[in-house]
Amino acid sequence: MGKKYEAGVKEYRDTYWDPDYTPRDSDILACFKVVAQAGVSREEAAAAVCAESSTATWTTVWTDLLTDLDYYKGRAYAIEDVPGDDEAFYAFIAYPLGLFEEGSVVNVFTSLVGNVFGFKAVRFLRLEDVRFPLAFVTTCDGPPHGIQVERDKLDKYGRPMLGCTIKPKLGLSAKNYGRAVYECLRGGLDFTKDDENVNSQPFMRWRDRFEFCQEAINKAEMETGERKGHYLNVTAPNMEEMYKRAEFAKEIGSRIIMNDFLTTGFTAHASLSRWCRDNGMLLHVHRAMHAVIDRNPKHGIHFRVLTKALRLLGGDHLHSGTVVGKLEGDRQATLGWIDIMRDRYIKEDRSRGIFFDQDWGHMPGVMPVASGGIHVWHMPALVSIFGDNSVLQFGGGTIGHPWGNAAGACANRVALEACVQARNEGVELEKEGKKILTQAAEHSPELKVAMETWKEIKFEFDTVDKLDVAHK
Repeated sequence: MGKKYEAGVKEYRDTYWDPDYTPRDSDILACFKVVAQAGVSREEAAAAVCAESSTATWTTVWTDLLTDLDYYKGRAYAIEDVPGDDEAFYAFIAYPLGLFEEGSVVNVFTSLVGNVFGFKAVRFLRLEDVRFPLAFVTTCDGPPHGIQVERDKLDKYGRPMLGCTIKPKLGLSAKNYGRAVYECLRGGLDFTKDDENVNSQPFMRWRDRFEFCQEAINKAEMETGERKGHYLNVTAPNMEEMYKRAEFAKEIGSRIIMNDFLTTGFTAHASLSRWCRDNGMLLHVHRAMHAVIDRNPKHGIHFRVLTKALRLLGGDHLHSGTVVGKLEGDRQATLGWIDIMRDRYIKEDRSRGIFFDQDWGHMPGVMPVASGGIHVWHMPALVSIFGDNSVLQFGGGTIGHPWGNAAGACANRVALEACVQARNEGVELEKEGKKILTQAAEHSPELKVAMETWKEIKFEFDTVDKLDVAHK
């Protein structure tokens, strides 16, 4: 590091490191995991991150004298060791709320994770958690409807809801796609779903898919007497096209649409969420691209932060991982961000990776969606982990049933209702899961075949992004 640059980093420490600062209720608080370059002290690195993500540049500028810098600057106010990591540390930073535009999640993240992630004074940087003050939360739209309104719209209470992602995700014609939807819904599911990359490809244009899917929904509703839905993916190349697809979904009678909120972008998603509220449509949110951002345990943005961003931007559902399926997900960490999605007030809990209390005020909760490599044998654990306010979504675990989609859906519904009844009777689901399912299968050949089909299928791999714990 050159002498001039080194002096600049030390200057950050003098101005932005303030261990005596007591964060205000109105401050946005952030916890970064930092690995500094050799020769840069913890205090210098923390101050540099604070400075570059708030009011500073690499040198003193005379225009600092034209504002009340002490009022606007961020402050690095605490440093902690990272359990089990000898080179990283946590840096806690407080940002005055006046630095950010009201209701703009985009503006907050442009500051907190903007240029600072390319800053040479640090080798790795990860945003572990953010505390959004209630004064900011109340300026954001939040979910278009929320959990209770969704249950009322669908007339479904007392259990998790069941979904299915249509497979193969790409290549089906619109008519055959609608046929697959119908079979799943008549078999007992509440929802079916477009996969994240089903948009409007040559083999199945969006308008045709929407029409055939809605026909399937209407037919399944008449036959079962239950309200059904299909997540029509309106993700598109531009905002005008997204609105066009959303309007058509509403016109044909759909209850719910879908968006890939990270690949679409925060601003586009916030606009679509507002449209859903104004038009009475539920909004299912897929997290495609999240692992690019959140999986590295030393660099990026933790998923719990992306979860908070989504709740502020707006969404009625959000994919949350499964713990037990094919996708990455530490159990305690997953329980932590499920709470963040649904609860009104979440207390700091390091055992779940939660660094700050978070007050959501009257903002509705988001329904977590467990999806990715799950089947009937996972049902006891899923009901135990996620509880009633969730969607348990089986793709291959429905459509892979040897007897077809309807039988796969029936197996899932029987397994779910058996687990809910056992739980309500005080049975420990994860301890007695095999017994519960085996007894239910005595009266359901569809469940029995599903259990035989997937009894050897497991996804037992080490979790990459674990909670930080002390060395053993």
